[in-house]
Amino acid sequence: MIQRIKDILFRPKDTWPQIKAEATGIGQVFTGYAMILAALPAIFGFLGFTLIGQSFGPITGFFRIPFTYALVWAIMWYVLTLVALYVEGLVINSLAPSFGSKQNMVNAYKLAVYASTPAFVAGILNIIPALGILVFLISLYTFYLLFIGMPVMMETPKEKLVGYYVVALIIMIVIYFIVGGISSAVMTAMWRPVLF
Repeated sequence: MIQRIKDILFRPKDTWPQIKAEATGIGQVFTGYAMILAALPAIFGFLGFTLIGQSFGPITGFFRIPFTYALVWAIMWYVLTLVALYVEGLVINSLAPSFGSKQNMVNAYKLAVYASTPAFVAGILNIIPALGILVFLISLYTFYLLFIGMPVMMETPKEKLVGYYVVALIIMIVIYFIVGGISSAVMTAMWRPVLF
């Protein structure tokens, strides 16, 4: 797994054909890669917000999220992220014929999961909540991996690539806004009795 992470991050053009050629199914990619990597942002976010905390200025000092609330948030974020990855694969696969690409759910799921590697690895920096902007910036590399992975994994013709990419990207962003919105709403609902 460590080698795959290094390869997809630093040699993506060589790595996508290898990923496509592997005889791995959705279940293997899910349990052997997605479940493990998606846990990184949740675990380190949980630790960062409960142990270190976030500063909101000199008046408030460091604010730490209570253990129970942070644990519920981490579990929810983790589960919703795994669901989101599968939905992304479904979307990428279902859009394929509209952009002259070849439908293949396994390849679409691999594309969604492996392209998300930078976001998951950057999640380690959540151990220091103040580095959230850096996590976001590193996560943008996901967009590049998706772009160069589409022609390989979905056999997208060059003339249709930009359209396919833009539509898939917009849907992925919407999915992650929904994931963030749900986890934030649950956290707010849990805190309401404490805050008011």
